[in-house]
Amino acid sequence: MSSHTAYIGLEGVQEQYQLSPAVLVEMALARHDGILSDTGALVVETGQYTGRSPNDRFIVDLPSIHDKIDWGKVNKPISNEVFNHVFEKMKAYLNRKELFIFDGYGGADPRYSMPVRCINELASQNLFIHQLLRRPTEAQLKTFEPELTVLCAPGLKLDPATDGVNSEAAIMLNLERKILLIAATQYSGEMKKGVFSTLNYFMPDRDVLPMHCSANVGHDGRSALFFGLSGTGKTTLSADPDRILIGDDEHGWSETGIFNFEGGCYAKAIKLSHKNEPEIWDAIRFGALSENVIIDPITRIPNYDDGSLTENTRVGYPIEFIPNADLSGMAPHPSTIIFLTADAFGVLPAISKLTDEQAQYHFISGYTSKLAGTERGIVTPQAAFSTCFGSPFMPRPSAVYAQLLKHRIQKHNVNVYLINTGWQGGAYGVGERISIPYTRAMVTAALEGTLESQAFTQHPVFNVLVPNSCPGVPNEILDPKASWADKGAYDQAALKLAQMFIDNFKTFSNVDHLEAVGPQISVSV
Repeated sequence: MSSHTAYIGLEGVQEQYQLSPAVLVEMALARHDGILSDTGALVVETGQYTGRSPNDRFIVDLPSIHDKIDWGKVNKPISNEVFNHVFEKMKAYLNRKELFIFDGYGGADPRYSMPVRCINELASQNLFIHQLLRRPTEAQLKTFEPELTVLCAPGLKLDPATDGVNSEAAIMLNLERKILLIAATQYSGEMKKGVFSTLNYFMPDRDVLPMHCSANVGHDGRSALFFGLSGTGKTTLSADPDRILIGDDEHGWSETGIFNFEGGCYAKAIKLSHKNEPEIWDAIRFGALSENVIIDPITRIPNYDDGSLTENTRVGYPIEFIPNADLSGMAPHPSTIIFLTADAFGVLPAISKLTDEQAQYHFISGYTSKLAGTERGIVTPQAAFSTCFGSPFMPRPSAVYAQLLKHRIQKHNVNVYLINTGWQGGAYGVGERISIPYTRAMVTAALEGTLESQAFTQHPVFNVLVPNSCPGVPNEILDPKASWADKGAYDQAALKLAQMFIDNFKTFSNVDHLEAVGPQISVSV
C-alpha cells in the first residue's frame, strides 16, 4: 500500500488510514484519549487551549498572495523561513509515530469542492474531522488527490525564542503550498476554521461567496441563511424541526444556489437543554465528540450547565445525526437572510428589517459581542466588530466579500433582517438574555414573510425598521427602550454603541456612501 504521508516528507509513519468512527473511538479509548458519556459520545478535555488562539494564527506572506490578503491584527503575516522551520520541526516530531489520516472534502457542490487530507496525532481529533468534513465515497477515495493538507501535532510545544512564534502554539496557513500546520493545541476548532479560511481565500476567484453562516430550507423550498459569530445562535436557530437543515456554520453561494462546506456540525454545548435544542441534544451520541463538557464520573451523564473548564464547551457530530438534514448539502438561492448579533449593551432591537444598503452596512460592520470562552482570554462578553460576521476566517479584504453579497441579494431579491439574540432591559450583568422561544418566533415570522405585512417604526438611533408587532412575541420585547427601567440610561447606552458603529465604519475604504444608512447620533432620542 502506498504511503499517504510520504509526499509531505514524513518517514516511518504507522498510518491508520480512513478509519471508521467506531474504530477511532475504540482507539481513542485504548490510548486514554477520552471517555464515553452515558449516550456514547466520546468526551475529551483539550487542556490549556479550550478555544481558538487568534494571537497564534498566521498566514505565510508570499509574493503570490501578498496583495490579496487583508493583513492586520486578524491576518498576521509570518515569513516563509519561519514556516519552513516549524514545518521541519513538526515533521521531525511526527516521524515514526502512529498517525491517523482522513481524506475528505470541503464543499458539497462537486464543482467547487476541495479535497482535504488531515493527518492527526490523536484519534479523537481524527474522529472530529471525519465527522466535520464531507465524507468521500469508496469510488472517490480511489482517485483522491489532496489539495489541502492539514498537519496536527498537539503534543509538540514550540519555543517562541527559537521558533519565531508568539507562544508554544501556532496555526500556520501556507496558501501557496496549501499546507496548514497546527501545533500545541488540541482544540478541534482550529482544524475546522483553518479549512474554512482556505476555502474563503480561493472561492471568490470562482465567483462563489464564502459565508460564515448556517442555512436551512422550508418545505416550500425557500432557503434561508443565518450569519453570526460563535455563540449568537447560528447552530441553534438553523436546527429547526420544521425546516430542513443544510448546514450550521460554513457555506458557499454560487450562481446556482447555496452549498454546505461541511459534512457535520460543531455546536456550543453550554446551557444545552433538550427543551430548547432537541435536535442538538439527541445528536450527542456514539460517533459524536464532546470537548470540555463536564460529566459525572460514575453515571457519565453530562452537565451542560457546568462551564468550569470553559464556557466554550463543544460537540461535533455528522450532519446525518440531525433527523431533518438534507445530506446533499445543497439548496436554492435564499429568500431570507438573517444577521444574528448578541448585543452585550442590550440596546439593539430584538428584530429589525434592513434595506439592501443597510444589509451591506451591517455585513461589513459585523457587530456582535465576543462571548465567554470562544477565544482564549475572553471571560465576559465584549462588544466587537467582525467584518462579514467572520473576520477571523476571511483572508481577503472585506470589499471582496461585500460586493459578492450585494450582487446576490439584489439579483435574487432577498429580504434581510437583523436579530439580536443578546440582552434586553440593561447591559450584560443587568439585563436578561432574550429567550430562545421568542427568538424562534421572530425567525419564523421573518422566514414565513409574516413581517412583510406589519407596520414598522424607524429606530431613532440605529436607523433600522422595527416591526410594531410580531406573532408570538410581546410588544415590549420588540421595543428595546421599553424593556429598560431607566429610559435615560438606555438613550446613553444606545448613543455609545452608535458611536462605536460609526468609528468602526470609518476604518473601511470606498464605502462612504453607506454611512448615511447606518446608526446616527445627531438625532433626538
